[in-house]
Amino acid sequence: MSEFVIVIPSRYASERLPGKPLREIGGKPMLQHVHERGIESGAVEVVIATDDDRIAEMAESFGAKVCMTSAEHKSGTDRLAEVAFAKGWADEKVIVNLQGDEPLMPAQLIDQCAALLDEERADVATLASPLRSKRDFDNPNVVKVVIDDDGFAMYFSRAAIPFSRSGETDDLAKSSALHHHGIYAYRNNVLQKIVAAEQSKLEIAEQLEQLRALSLGLKIKVGIPDVRPGPGVDTEDDLREAEKQLVNHK
Repeated sequence: MSEFVIVIPSRYASERLPGKPLREIGGKPMLQHVHERGIESGAVEVVIATDDDRIAEMAESFGAKVCMTSAEHKSGTDRLAEVAFAKGWADEKVIVNLQGDEPLMPAQLIDQCAALLDEERADVATLASPLRSKRDFDNPNVVKVVIDDDGFAMYFSRAAIPFSRSGETDDLAKSSALHHHGIYAYRNNVLQKIVAAEQSKLEIAEQLEQLRALSLGLKIKVGIPDVRPGPGVDTEDDLREAEKQLVNHK
């Protein structure tokens, strides 16, 4: 596996959970849990990227490296690209985008995502697991991905894809889709290509940033992990569930 670094984009504003990175789970801010997962992985460097002094101060208090970025960024990917530029990373440097609201992302899955870039045709790598229920299949907050026979993404959607022409094939449709997890790995030159491009119509329609990469003709390798990561945190209920899972894990 190629040497890789992790950048954790983190912002204070959140419509459903303001101050999300600083909310405590088991006596620690959520961001610290995410940083610990990064440190437990095989990454040679872990950097927290933020535009907020409160997050920077908290991150530095638990010994994290922090890179201050512009407040004008529309996405975490844009924030990653600024860090890569500031650090002077080489074009071939492998960068993992570990979301700041994923305290239950196991370290071995971070390593797995980075290792997928060893596939010669892979421009971007990500992870996805089998859907657990028809409810998840129909839920627009559960992002679905369909892949080809070589494990490359064909399309991502909030809709229930693929569509079942006959109700009798609902189970086949559900089993053909995967539940996408919000972790990515890219080489720096690919990351810069993505952020330099305009938003695609598909990206705007679905509000899914990864569709820009597909619209550019980039190949996204999708790995299916042996261990399913816990849920990301977007709401108070998610916060309670994350705490419960962390306690059970310990």
